[in-house]
Amino acid sequence: MSEVHLKINGQDVVAESSQTVLEAALAAGIDIPVLCYHPALESWGACRMCLVEIKGMRGLQTACTCPVAEGMEVETETDAAVKVRKFVLELLFSERNHYCMYCQMSGNCELQDAAYRYGLDHFTYPRPYEKLEVDASRKYFIMDHNRCILCTRCVRACSDIAANHTLNLRGRGSETMVMADLNVPFGESSCVECGTCLQVCPTGALIDVRSAYGGREKDVTHTQTTCMQCGVGCKLDVVTRYNRLLRVDGVWDAAPSNGLLCVDGRFKPLYDTRKRVTKPLVRKDDKLVESSWDDALALVAARLKAGDVSGLAAAATTNEALVAFASLMRKVGAKAGRLEPSAPTLSFGKLGTLQDILNADYIIVAGADPLTYQKVVGYFIKRMLDKHVPLAVVGDSATEFNARADVVVNYAEAATVVEAAAKAEKPILIYSVGLKPEAIAGLTALGDRVKTLALDPARNSQGATAAGLRPMEIEAAGVHYFLLGEQAEAEGLATKLNSSFKIVQASYRSPLVEQADVVLPTPLWYERTGHITNVEGQTLPLNVVLTMPDGVRDDAEVLSVLAEML
Repeated sequence: MSEVHLKINGQDVVAESSQTVLEAALAAGIDIPVLCYHPALESWGACRMCLVEIKGMRGLQTACTCPVAEGMEVETETDAAVKVRKFVLELLFSERNHYCMYCQMSGNCELQDAAYRYGLDHFTYPRPYEKLEVDASRKYFIMDHNRCILCTRCVRACSDIAANHTLNLRGRGSETMVMADLNVPFGESSCVECGTCLQVCPTGALIDVRSAYGGREKDVTHTQTTCMQCGVGCKLDVVTRYNRLLRVDGVWDAAPSNGLLCVDGRFKPLYDTRKRVTKPLVRKDDKLVESSWDDALALVAARLKAGDVSGLAAAATTNEALVAFASLMRKVGAKAGRLEPSAPTLSFGKLGTLQDILNADYIIVAGADPLTYQKVVGYFIKRMLDKHVPLAVVGDSATEFNARADVVVNYAEAATVVEAAAKAEKPILIYSVGLKPEAIAGLTALGDRVKTLALDPARNSQGATAAGLRPMEIEAAGVHYFLLGEQAEAEGLATKLNSSFKIVQASYRSPLVEQADVVLPTPLWYERTGHITNVEGQTLPLNVVLTMPDGVRDDAEVLSVLAEML
């Protein structure tokens, strides 16, 4: 790409030849109002809010679709451009009931901002607004058609970013409406509740139930951190007020997911109703009672000194905690491992990234189900299927991808996939714990030209592996256990651990916690600081979003204190 020199409002601007006038203006800090444009979406040029005057061109041009050219002279706030923008806004306010004072998104709405910017203080074309439906059939967000301006950002985001194709338009003219599937309630549709449509909506048409009326943009705090709901490690922009979670957004253009989130990362943690553990607990007279940290740690240290302890970690915590846990177990001569299984290590291929999925010309999914456990990876694969990139599925169990795959084989037939991908220049193999040895043998011929991405079920599998914590089988009765991390993923773990003494570090009450002899409270994902290592092998930061309750201490710090006591 070459440099292009132009003037915008008399200011000299250097842009890339691939940029539009709008992109060049934004990069130079020049604000041009938009409604249908979004940086994560392909420009559409429908709303006409970004109209500008360009010397030598007849009429007004849409800045979001007009490419830059050498020597171009652009004016963004001429009388003609402003007049058209005001007229567009007046028409938008006349079409549906955009009465800002009673809108849940007041103070955080691009339509409202544009109206204030151009001095709209009354309804130029008043009309008796017909009442349109409000669809509240989804759990996490609502569609209010009264606030919709038909910019189609949500429709395009659902198709182009999440690749789910749930949303579209129905009707014509003034009766045009956004619909889900074949005009069914959103809660009964194919919506996967990733919330991408919600994040790109410029008005109050799509409303986040939890953050509605929670505070205007000027009142809230934004903190960026890393998602800990799976091993992908999406970057989050967490919105808070008064030490309360309001909303979780993706961060556009931030690796690894470029702003795309799933329901697990965006919504589910905000609705967790499990009871917290906020004080150390010790068992007395067969009951768990609150204890001081000094007494609880002294009891743990005594048990560790006595020996016959095995350490079992759930890899759902920080690298720092996992390293401290492994170090503590080595110090007392105890066996230590992790709870979750691990994907096999391959002798071929090179470590891939999520971006390699978007660059691939052949995709192989083997022994994995990304749309269930690592949903963002699944959405990336679906994007490439929309572009007709071939897909091969290897496994004995059916997944959602089977119906769209070009090749579907069992593990014993994995070698046929190598033949199908023979002409591919950028193949990628996405696999998980289900990949069997016979399938690995069949795929070995892919060699180092294939990129590989292992999707372990553990949230921080790479961090656990680096700490030396390998998957470990639960031993027979009589063994004392020290359990680290949130054990929510372990169904039935409480019944499997028939040990005589259990030490548990956890955030929530659970059947396992109720059986423990000592419970040490740990922070939640948004109360943590430290790092995790994602499926790409990238070390990503965790930042404190909200302060942890009094009585809770970071698990890495507690483990270090125990090591000093020993």
